[in-house]
This record gives sequence, C-alpha cells and structure tokens, in this order.
Amino acid sequence: MQQDPVNYWEQFERLERLIKASELKAGLIFSFHGLILGLFFDRLNSFQDLFSESYLFIIFTGLWIIFVIISIYYAIKCFIPKMELKYDTNVFFFGDIVHEFDDVKSFSREFIKTCGDEELLYQQLSEQIHAESKIIDYKFRCVKNSLKYMSVSLILIVPILILILKHIL
Repeated sequence: MQQDPVNYWEQFERLERLIKASELKAGLIFSFHGLILGLFFDRLNSFQDLFSESYLFIIFTGLWIIFVIISIYYAIKCFIPKMELKYDTNVFFFGDIVHEFDDVKSFSREFIKTCGDEELLYQQLSEQIHAESKIIDYKFRCVKNSLKYMSVSLILIVPILILILKHIL
C-alpha cells in the first residue's frame, strides 16, 4: 500500500501544537501562582498579628505554600522535557543533526539518502513521531499534576481568607 508522507508531517504539526498547548498551560499556572504569592508576600506585614495569634492560620498558610511550591515544581518540569535517546540516528531529530553529523555535507548526504528511500523515510518519521509523543505525554502529566496541586492550594485559600476576615472584623 502506498503511503503519503503528508500524513506524517500533519502528525508532526499536531504534536507541535500539543507541545505549545502544554507549555502555555504550565506558563499560565506559573503566572497565576506568581501573582498570588506576590500579593501574599506584599501584605505579609499585615498578617503578623494573625501569625502570632492563630495556629490554624500558620497551619493553613504553611500547607498552602507547600502545595503552591509543588504545583510550581510540576509547571517548571513541563518546560524541561525528559528525552529518551534510545533511538537510531535520525535525520529529523535536532540532537542527532547537531551531534551525529560532522558537517553540513555529511548531514545533507544522509538526509537526501533518507528522503530517497521510502521505507527508511517512513521509519525515521515514525520514530520521531514516537519520540515527540513521549515528550508530550510527559509534559501533559506534569501539567495535570500541577493543576491537581493548584486545586488543593486554591481550596486551602478559603480557610485562610476566612481567618483573615475574622481577624479584620
């Protein structure tokens, strides 16, 4: 059966959009936490009485900060993908292009050879799709974990706000 290389390239484009989406989500989570932490630490002096009077405030605030830090940790991990390099040299993988070929001419020869051999072309394209899919899976797991810990941190804000309002009123 004749294969169409366009299908492979469309798959690459779809995977690139998924990578961007995961990194956008992680960036939004990171920005949100930065904003909330900034507001909290900016007003830290106004909470001094509450810290000295309420053990519950200390406990909830401590737990909140721990969950925020864990959420930020997973958001940052999204930007640092784990790459499994157990593949043969691939003319479509940037790391191999830079490190496996001595110069541009040797890369060009191998690239032309690969693109001229349908079976080799589809083999290398499918390996690259597999590698990118693993990276995307890792990124989305990190985003999912970050969202999970962010949710808990948002739940912990409720009793903190209640304690602050009780103290003010």
